[in-house]
Amino acid sequence: MNFSIEIKNLKKKFRDFEAVGGITFNVEKGEVFGLLGPNGAGKTTTIRMITTLMPPTSGEIFVAGYDAKKYGATIRKYIGYVPQALSADSTLTGYENLLFVAKLLRLSKKEREERIDYILNILNLKDAENRLIKEYSGGMIRRLEIGQAIIHRPEVLILDEPTVGLDPVARLNVWKVLETLRKETGLTILITTHYMEEAEAICGRIAIMNSGKIAAMGTPEELKLKTGNPDATLEDVFTFFTKNQLESGGSYRETSQLRKRIQRFS
Repeated sequence: MNFSIEIKNLKKKFRDFEAVGGITFNVEKGEVFGLLGPNGAGKTTTIRMITTLMPPTSGEIFVAGYDAKKYGATIRKYIGYVPQALSADSTLTGYENLLFVAKLLRLSKKEREERIDYILNILNLKDAENRLIKEYSGGMIRRLEIGQAIIHRPEVLILDEPTVGLDPVARLNVWKVLETLRKETGLTILITTHYMEEAEAICGRIAIMNSGKIAAMGTPEELKLKTGNPDATLEDVFTFFTKNQLESGGSYRETSQLRKRIQRFS
């Protein structure tokens, strides 16, 4: 079995607090893998370690076959990362944002133009390429941020709460984009989300984290069977394994206002 991501007994401590407590999981090439859990479960800390933004206390991380301890710089070439916070510059156009990232990555002029054109078309942003980001909707911004993350053709795309604060139509459009990318490029996708319908719609397998541990892992159907309830929903699965009521990560209004504040100062 070929894996794009391999995690072995991964731990992260902050003084006496263990944020991630020895988790192990693999993500297959071309798979969409969901990492779910209540706030404070350790999801974002795990993502930061996989993306080499934070060193683990112990354990092993392999991305595209490379050991993160030895080849962090190499691994970053294989990863595209979309964080929770806005990463697009609101004072630039969609095209200019993509061009800026492409130049940072030192893509040749020919490759820059080819990749930007491809991304604008596949993300349905070609008609808006010359509009300022501050004129984009939330869903358009998120699609552009995904474009920024894949402009260097990574093997793995990691998304931390990619649709938080988006309305249902915008979220559906993001799902469609991710599925198209997976089918057309074989991209491996690791996603964290609080939306159970999102996890069920796009994830082949799911790991549920709670208090720094993996409480359960499997396909949505396998996890439902483990609850012993034949009519269980993924929300029921979440509650069963975490003993928490499902948290949305904040109301739409709160999230929307937060993203607008971030955008104003970006």
